[in-house]
Amino acid sequence: MDIATTNILSTDFINFIVVSLMSLVIGLSQRKLFSKNAEESKTFGSDRTFTLIGILGYILFVIGDGSLTPFLCGGAALAVLLSITYAHKIFVRNHMGITSIVIALITYCLAPITYKMSITITLLVVVAVLILTEMKEKFARFTQTMNDEEFINLAKFLIIAGIILPLLPKIEIIEGSGLTPYNIWLATVVISGISYISYLAKKYIFKNSGVIVTGILGGLYSSTATTIILAKKAKDAIGQEYEYVSAIFCAISMLYLRILILLGIFNFALMTQYWFVFVIMVCVTGGIALFYYYKSNKNKSLCKPSEIEDKNPLEFKVALLFAVLFVCFTLATHYTLMYFGDAGLKVLSILVGVTDINPFIINLFQSDYTQISGATLVLSALQAIISNNFVQMLYGIFFSNKRIWKELLIGFSIVCISNITIILIAL
Repeated sequence: MDIATTNILSTDFINFIVVSLMSLVIGLSQRKLFSKNAEESKTFGSDRTFTLIGILGYILFVIGDGSLTPFLCGGAALAVLLSITYAHKIFVRNHMGITSIVIALITYCLAPITYKMSITITLLVVVAVLILTEMKEKFARFTQTMNDEEFINLAKFLIIAGIILPLLPKIEIIEGSGLTPYNIWLATVVISGISYISYLAKKYIFKNSGVIVTGILGGLYSSTATTIILAKKAKDAIGQEYEYVSAIFCAISMLYLRILILLGIFNFALMTQYWFVFVIMVCVTGGIALFYYYKSNKNKSLCKPSEIEDKNPLEFKVALLFAVLFVCFTLATHYTLMYFGDAGLKVLSILVGVTDINPFIINLFQSDYTQISGATLVLSALQAIISNNFVQMLYGIFFSNKRIWKELLIGFSIVCISNITIILIAL
């Protein structure tokens, strides 16, 4: 009884079932596609064909008993037959697609994938085949919406993140500053990555969204730029002022979330200790946004996506400016601590709020300042955010009109008071 059970549940038996079933699944997906295209169905096999191709690959791989010769010979024979099919497809049917033939070859390779790697990898391969097959039309529609620069943008990001970054040395430029070429470029890559993801989501996933989504995604990219844009648009949004105020505070909420993400990336230990500080501020600003959203008109905004989505977050000039600011703030922080200590850092954190605070905050989280406590680092980050929030309030008031001045003053006052309260209680 035990021998029979062992034989039934042997590795060969289980692998045969997996290969056969997965080959059948691929075949069924192909039959569905063939049913949509009568011409295609005349030039290639059905679900049984794909299943038998998978079983053939299994048999030839197993009987080889460690040698790939039978499997490779069978693959060569299959390739010849598929080549004849493709030639017929080109010269008789005048079709150029090679997808079904490639899928047949993948099906033939399921057995060695199952044996040499794992059943999990086999399932992943099949899932990838099914998804790529079923999403043909969606991919076609998606590529039509892309402009000529998108793949160039992607190539730029891959270059700065996957090629340049690993090549940079980790040797300090100035001793004791923690400033290295690697750290400088890593900060640029991280902030560019967050901006790039927000840019893609706004442009392709939430393309026709209203101002609330603009505030959320724009806040991940740049809360200051988003605040200015929404404040400008609020001038002409008669009857929808509260919705624009809500969107502005959504952007501020995302500012705190972005800082929390940066803290987790560059100083996970500090994030586990002070995560609640930023979560509270996300909730406070999100609550303000929610309050003004419910005060807004019930009619949804018909505003077109804001112009922030058309800006390329991977502009070389922007990346270069960020790197320069990062170096400047790192050196300023280093020498401030050297000559003025913690008190000087607290003053510096307030002053940098009038500029882009990301380089300063990343420098705080990334560098190993042994002479500074974690509480002081978080305090400095919050002070920079408070200063930056004050500047954003001024931007909002300057670029909007008096219909929302009161709301902006009240909302930002609550944010600043909440920030100060957390500093006094938690830090």
